Amino acid sequence: MTNKKNVLLCVTGGIAVFKAAALTSQLSQNGYTVKVMMTQSAMKFVTPLTFQTLSRNPVYHDTFDEKDPSGVAHIDLADWADLVVIAPATANVIGKTANGLADDMVSTTLLATTAPVLIAPAMNVHMYEHPAVKANMERLANYGYRFIEPGEGLLACGYVGKGRLAEPDEILAAIKQFFNEQSEQPLLGKQVIITAGPTREQVDPVRFFTNRSSGKMGYALAEAAQGFGAQVTLISGPTSLPEPFGINVIQVKSAEEMYNAVMKRYEYADLIIKSAAVADYRPKEVLAQKVKKKDSGLAIEMERTKDILQELGKCKTNQVLVGFAAETDQVETYALEKLERKNLDIIVANNVSEVGSGFEGDTNKVTIFGNDGTRIQSDLVSKKEIAMLVLNEAIRYIRKIGK
Repeated sequence: MTNKKNVLLCVTGGIAVFKAAALTSQLSQNGYTVKVMMTQSAMKFVTPLTFQTLSRNPVYHDTFDEKDPSGVAHIDLADWADLVVIAPATANVIGKTANGLADDMVSTTLLATTAPVLIAPAMNVHMYEHPAVKANMERLANYGYRFIEPGEGLLACGYVGKGRLAEPDEILAAIKQFFNEQSEQPLLGKQVIITAGPTREQVDPVRFFTNRSSGKMGYALAEAAQGFGAQVTLISGPTSLPEPFGINVIQVKSAEEMYNAVMKRYEYADLIIKSAAVADYRPKEVLAQKVKKKDSGLAIEMERTKDILQELGKCKTNQVLVGFAAETDQVETYALEKLERKNLDIIVANNVSEVGSGFEGDTNKVTIFGNDGTRIQSDLVSKKEIAMLVLNEAIRYIRKIGK
């Protein structure tokens, strides 16, 4: 490596600490600058002197042992790191980090750092499968932390199952992959707006019209764009999804609110991806009191909402504009017509009546049409993979217009 990267290795208590020593050696040999921080329980298995010798740097373990009076060690280390790696990561440190607890040097530093964090769990198989541990890991994943899956096999406790710390070369490979991704950020410095989820159009104080959009596609796009280095604004209708860590999320409800939020920010954007399922109609009159049940039928007069995508197409200058077309028949015909009529660069079309590619699920199958005649057909894959396909095509358009 021509440019050394700073890796803060947080070592927590467990028999797998010996693997962290091997990892420290491999990191040093591969040109990384490594500093090691240990919990008190980790020091019961391997001494700090081992890590000091392998890293050629002091080892940190006591929040109150301030060797340099000009700074605060755990804050300085939190700022110094390009990447924080927790290996092995016990159920205890995962739980403390997920819940914002800080009672030692490792947990305090983890709260203080703004660097990305890789977590390599190691614990008994039943601990790993405990609902509380799973919930904590899910929360950290939603915050943007990455996990290195533990291996399966004979554990130190005698059980056979999942929970064994990944091998040092596997963790090293994950670290290398992370830094490779960081060096490949084609949207670095770009402003990206993504809309996601459904809208709700109010009928009365207790009723509204909506649709089945979960927001999963838009949220996957937002996280992928952030990974490519973009400054992302996610304008989201009501969903049950947690807000992605580090992304500017603007919550809206109605089509009118989404229109105003998009148009307010549109001129500053380099790329706009409108994946939200916005209502085409809304009640012409919103009633102040709940509509009472009657024996007869109910008629509600509807009016058109503003077509956000069409308005964006009208005022587009040098932005790249991407739309979605969720259809149930004649998918290509309707998508290509929409691509032209709304002055889009790209349209992503899918047949929501096909199994696995409709609303609410975790998978999708799409065809991406470009206004230059390109056509990309995907298999049935995860929405995260679809997000990467869409963004790679959008990046091609950004480069084509020289942005």
